[in-house]
Amino acid sequence: MLAACAGTGAPRDRVPSPVATATAAPDALASDTAPGVADSGVPDVAPAPDSVVVVEVEDEVAATAGEAAPAADTPTDAELDYAALYGESVYDPVYDPTLPEAAQMPRIYDPWEPLNRRVFAFNSAVDRGFAKPLAKVYARVVPRPVRLGVTNFFSNLGQPVSALNALLQGRPVAAGQSLGRFLLNSTLGIGGIFDPATDADIPNQSADFGQTMGVWGWRNSRYLELPLFGPRTLRDGFGLIGDAPLSPLRQVGEDQVRFGLQGLQLVDLRTRLFAVDSMREGAVDEYTLIRDAWMQRRAYQIESARRGRADEEAGLPDYLYEDDVMPTVPVDVMPVVPLSPTP
Repeated sequence: MLAACAGTGAPRDRVPSPVATATAAPDALASDTAPGVADSGVPDVAPAPDSVVVVEVEDEVAATAGEAAPAADTPTDAELDYAALYGESVYDPVYDPTLPEAAQMPRIYDPWEPLNRRVFAFNSAVDRGFAKPLAKVYARVVPRPVRLGVTNFFSNLGQPVSALNALLQGRPVAAGQSLGRFLLNSTLGIGGIFDPATDADIPNQSADFGQTMGVWGWRNSRYLELPLFGPRTLRDGFGLIGDAPLSPLRQVGEDQVRFGLQGLQLVDLRTRLFAVDSMREGAVDEYTLIRDAWMQRRAYQIESARRGRADEEAGLPDYLYEDDVMPTVPVDVMPVVPLSPTP
């Protein structure tokens, strides 16, 4: 019986490789019955021809796997022949003199960091305990069109200072645009409440004396966190002194009126920082985030003013040139007594 079973049983074949089985799988999907299986259900023992080819290719790949592939930056024989015929150097993808220079991030110079962090903690406490809650009430009570008019009004008051600083920076076109915005918004815009200058495609140029000193040559300045004024540099701290006599609000002789306008400007300024609050809350180090973002934006503003807005198409987004995303506290927002007593 054992001999009969051995004589009638199907001969045993070698187990096909996984690669051969995977190769034959698509053909199996094309028919109703699996490959290698007859209608009687007895497996077909003949190996598939494709499996032999796949096994040979697999062996060839395995044999050459240990060979090192040529480096991607190694010049080929054709490149060497072309360089020898035409007298040109072989292209080096690592160093290409025709490529633009890599972007240089502004260097953060903060030797007074321990003191700045303490001032930053004080400013944050004042902001969370007083300025931010007041701004939330203001945004909830005052309609958006009215708040937009307040923002336009105070922005328009800063145009004469921007015009003078743009002129000192050697940008007469920008100075004329700032002066034109002031005249148009003050007349047709009813004191700056409306903004017809934007509809007339007159750009909003923001310039101050700290930026002017940066254009004149004081590029690198140490970071300075001022009480209530927030992020600055030492250069911009001196710039506040230069801008203070030109502040329109400081020319208001009535203290109650001036203090009321300055308080309103401060609340309006805080509402414009709502977009930054979510970013600040998720930061690991809030001080470093605010410092680096402000210094980077300030460096871009100074560099763009030094080269002129003609280079704007070459590179930077508009928010790095304007005060809409991260506005700084202007010199005229703090309710202080004017330098010269009024009669």
